[in-house]
Amino acid sequence: MSSALGPQEPSVDQLVEAILAGDRATIGRSITLVESRAARHRERAVELLTRLLPHSGGAVRLGITGVPGVGKSTFIESLGMQLIGAGRRVAVLAIDPSSQRSGGSIMGDKTRMERLANHPSAFVRPSPSGEVLGGVAGRTAEALTICEAAGFDVVIVETVGVGQSETLVAGLVDFFLVLMLPNAGDELQGIKRGVMELADLIVVNKADGENRKAADRARRQYASALKLIPPRFPSWRPPVLCASGLEGSGLGPIWEAVVRHRALLEEGGALARLRAEQAVDRVWRLVESELVAILRHDPELQARIPKIEAGVRAADIPPLAAALALVDRFRR
Repeated sequence: MSSALGPQEPSVDQLVEAILAGDRATIGRSITLVESRAARHRERAVELLTRLLPHSGGAVRLGITGVPGVGKSTFIESLGMQLIGAGRRVAVLAIDPSSQRSGGSIMGDKTRMERLANHPSAFVRPSPSGEVLGGVAGRTAEALTICEAAGFDVVIVETVGVGQSETLVAGLVDFFLVLMLPNAGDELQGIKRGVMELADLIVVNKADGENRKAADRARRQYASALKLIPPRFPSWRPPVLCASGLEGSGLGPIWEAVVRHRALLEEGGALARLRAEQAVDRVWRLVESELVAILRHDPELQARIPKIEAGVRAADIPPLAAALALVDRFRR
């Protein structure tokens, strides 16, 4: 990680100045800094984020999820290019599964969004999900702050689409978009009620060619299913739309829905309240993460952990007893 930051690290003043000027290389370098687990980087990362915070908060924060194969990267690239064409600056924080050996991201969204990644009005950052529950990178929220301070007025957070990542990403964004495949079927692709409850918009992607009729049929099925689920916001009933990321069709109504939703939230002060609650929730998630890290790296506990884990695997120790033993030992 230190090599990525460079042997002669710039001062926080230099980082802030370059970020506010929109320098993409410095944005990437700064995200690497806040992602670093090295103790020597923490103080600089905290100072950097504190300095940037007053310059953040102006972007549309858009979360996008979907099952593998739904075409998230193609959809995001098409949407991003259309937004850039309308004069916006777009950042994409794409959360990749982590390599168990290196800890780095293994899918490489920059190679899957080549046009967007190379555009001067865009920034694409694949970040490893690491050990964070649900496949959300440990510093996604902080990366979002950096991108907003750099002047990107749309920040898209793409999930890996695994399990609980949807809940965690929904806790970082203003608008949560769920992509679906055209062949919904009777089981609605096995979608969990929890994901439907989080959705501010459902988009049936790949509605092109021979899939058009199937996509419209799926759209009607999802619309019917949503009627049984209370919306996240009383003033917003999540629409269901069809689009094709490959063809770039149907994207206009999607962005119009995002804009309408934001206007509704801003009108009643709900957006400010939502972000305030997300920030407080973020504090406690970070506290949990930091405490687990301290616990795992405590020298005395490191000697005991293998024995306790072996006892749990052998069914000699209940997991609750093992957890309480570790916490009690740590307290002492």
